[in-house]
Amino acid sequence: MPLHDITAALETPMQLGESPVWDADEQTLYWIDIPGQAVHSLQPATGLHRHWDMPAEPGCIARCASGGLIVALRPGLALLDTASGALTMFADAPYDQSKMRFNDGHCDAAGRLVTGTIYEPRDQPAAVLYSVERGQLRDAGPRATVSNGVAFSPDGRTMYQADTTAHKITAFDYDLATGKVGAGRLFQQFSMDKSAGYGGRPDGAAVDSEGAYWCAMFEGGRLLRFSSTGELLQEITLPVRCPTMLAFGDEDLKTIYVTTARKNRPEAEIADYPLSGCVLRLRVDVPGRPDTAYIP
Repeated sequence: MPLHDITAALETPMQLGESPVWDADEQTLYWIDIPGQAVHSLQPATGLHRHWDMPAEPGCIARCASGGLIVALRPGLALLDTASGALTMFADAPYDQSKMRFNDGHCDAAGRLVTGTIYEPRDQPAAVLYSVERGQLRDAGPRATVSNGVAFSPDGRTMYQADTTAHKITAFDYDLATGKVGAGRLFQQFSMDKSAGYGGRPDGAAVDSEGAYWCAMFEGGRLLRFSSTGELLQEITLPVRCPTMLAFGDEDLKTIYVTTARKNRPEAEIADYPLSGCVLRLRVDVPGRPDTAYIP
């Protein structure tokens, strides 16, 4: 596939695809459909597509070092055995489920799952960032309205977090030994003017092998690649308006898989962008890094 030849990895659209994760051992992509309340997988080499129904909305997933996946559901955290389909809850959600649910997250290099929440009224920065370490859940500190874009620098010393509603990305000092989140600095602030020329707002993200931060711009129809100092290095226009998150996959980690949204989008938009909701794929010249597994 040529560089930036963008195609559908799976033509079955999700309502709101999110949290793509690449399993290098299985050569399989996992992701979720949040309102569809399901975890999905695709083995690109064979085209095998599987899914597991969930009892509530999943917010994010990560590979589990002992096998299967950790799933952050609205009611709490669970382990999914992808071989048997068994789902085992191990921690209750520490928030008001009528107003909040887990959202985007990534594992750090020490095997902690760092996952934020979404404050669904969206009228104040009441969403919390949590760290899940060896089955224990704790408040990691930063607040947002809609926590997204959690990712880590290759050396583990910087954690990125987007607040989608505020249209900004913050870079935090991060202590990999303790999981403590330190001082933050503004990494990117995007325009909130939704008139003509609106560029979208930051959603999910990933960091490549050169330490560049890739961000999916919801309602902006594009991926942006920034250097670790915030310089815009690359922009890729997508055949959808609402990309949600990305992951690097395939044997060389040079394929980007992008989840996208379809639910609640205008009919005219779906007509113009029929791949909305599909998982997209494209080739890039700089490889990503393997997704770290959660250590239970």
